[in-house]
This record gives sequence, C-alpha cells and structure tokens, in this order.
Amino acid sequence: MPASRLNHESGARRMRGCTITNLLIVLPAACIVALWFHREKPASEAFFWQSTEAAKAAAKEKAQNALQNADAVCFDVDSTVVVTEGIDLLAACFGVYEEVANLTRSAMEGNVKFQDAMAQRLEIMQPTREGVEKCIAKERPRFSWGMRRVMKRLRQRGVDIYLVSGGFTQMIEPIAKALQIPLENVYANTILFDEYGNYEDFDRTAPTSKSGGKPAVVRQLKKSMGYKTVVMIGDGATDMQARPPADAFIGYGGVQVRPKVQEGADWYVTRWGEVLKIL
Repeated sequence: MPASRLNHESGARRMRGCTITNLLIVLPAACIVALWFHREKPASEAFFWQSTEAAKAAAKEKAQNALQNADAVCFDVDSTVVVTEGIDLLAACFGVYEEVANLTRSAMEGNVKFQDAMAQRLEIMQPTREGVEKCIAKERPRFSWGMRRVMKRLRQRGVDIYLVSGGFTQMIEPIAKALQIPLENVYANTILFDEYGNYEDFDRTAPTSKSGGKPAVVRQLKKSMGYKTVVMIGDGATDMQARPPADAFIGYGGVQVRPKVQEGADWYVTRWGEVLKIL
C-alpha cells in the first residue's frame, strides 16, 4: 500500500477516535446539564417561591381593599394623570430637553435625591416667567386613557382626590381645573422669579420639593383631615415612598414602567380599566 494512502487512513482512524472520545465526554455532560434544569426544586426553594407569590397576592388584595374603602386618594401627576413629564415639556420649550430628561429619569427611579435633581434641572433650563406662560399656553394637558373615569367613580363613592406632585403648580393648576379638583387639593412646587421675570429659585419650603415630601403630605392629610385610609397612586419611586403613611401604594405603568416601582408596589397596573373593575 502506498505510504500516502496508509498515512491518510491512519489519520482518518485517529479523527474517528477523537470524535468518539469527544462524544463520550460531551454527552454525559449535556445530560447532567439537562437533568439540572429539569430537576425537581428542593422543598426550601419551592417554599420560598410559594411564599413570595403568596405575599404578592396578599399585598394586591390589601391595596384593592384599601382603594375600595379609601377616604382619600392621592395621585401623582406626570406620567400618571397625564402622559407627559411637566418639567421635560418645559425643558423642550427652552431647548434643553435631553439634558433635563436624563435627570428626570434618575430622579423618578430613585437614583438621585429629588431636591438635587430639581435644582440641577432648573439651573440648566433657566426658565423665565414669560417663557413658562407661553409653554403652558401651547402645551394642553394630555390625560392618560381612562384616568378621568377612575376619578369620576371615586367621586361617586365620596372619595376626596388630591394631586401630589414633584412638578410645578404653574403647570398642574390647569390640570386640576380641567379635572374639577380644588386648588387647595394640589401639592406641588413653585418656580420663583425675580422682579424682571428671570429664574431665581424654587420654593424649597414646599414638602414635595425634596425627597420624603410625599409621605409628609399624606401624613399631614391624615392628621388634619382625619382620614383613616389613604391610597397613593403613581409611577415613580417618590410615590412609592409615600407608603407608609399611605395605607397602600398602587403603581401605574401605563406610561412609564419603572422596574423598582413594579417590584415594590402593593398592586401594579398598566391600564386604568384594572382599577375600575374593583370600584
């Protein structure tokens, strides 16, 4: 037999040997991996999963009961009552949308102190009284779908409604008027201007101007109005902070889904129809 053919067949046998050897190694390993993923969960793991699901179901039921028996409901405004973020709209009017929107996302996700984000955004924007008035006149409120029906149903049940927002009174008061909510039921921030109408500061005494402001508002309402059951509804981390003293927090993700809020809410909804079903 020619040497070249002998070498070729010898090489082929070595290749087949390697392939068979590799299969003998790989197949058992694959079987072990498959068995691992399809194994029966240990009792402790199954118990933890069941406990977590049970806790979520209990929290949801508690939130629904609180809403059905609420004396008052506090709504966040931006990305909840309306589909926009008021400060971002202002930023667009003043030509600095991207810079301000990035800070807004950080504030809503709880990654930065609210008062710091507020100061930074306004410093970037440098709004004027005239510019704010023009922006408000141009930007009409865009209400989230179904929200008005929820408020109507709550009123029929004799529930007091409040707007508790980190946004600005200049932009929220027109929303309150459109929804027939008394202006004394609005808790928000105010931009301050100097005598020439230039930006000076924001009202740092307003409770919602800082982290922990929304819990302070709910606590004040319970004390001054004698409410036994108050529910907070909103899309952001600052809304979730209101529980407690709020008896329940309902997270709303119909505009923006924020993972921390989705995970931490007593009840998380993406459509107002879900809320209407239990009212």
